[in-house]
Amino acid sequence: MSTKGMSLFEKRRRRNRTALRARGSGRPRLSIHRSGRHIYAQIIDDAQGVTIAAASTLEKDVRDTSGANIDAAVGVGTRIAEACKAAGVTQVVFDRGGFLFHGRVKALATAAREAGLEF
Repeated sequence: MSTKGMSLFEKRRRRNRTALRARGSGRPRLSIHRSGRHIYAQIIDDAQGVTIAAASTLEKDVRDTSGANIDAAVGVGTRIAEACKAAGVTQVVFDRGGFLFHGRVKALATAAREAGLEF
């Protein structure tokens, strides 16, 4: 497939997804999406095509605080790790979705690791 006319973000996202398929070995994928106001995380089982767990800054208990800072990303990381433990998932593959591993994305990943997820 030609990458002519693609944005740098789209190219980076495709490169990342291709690398994930190579080393994923059937593990669920921790997918991250970061917008200007919120951050979202999902655990996706690509083999069955289902979402196992999800967490975001839009949840009722954290909705009144800002979703666009590192503290909010840490909260989402710990909540997604707890939801994974409840679903029986301990190992995942981290899909940063084309976002650079810096700032909120890095904070979410670090918090998820500290809460018990392995990736």
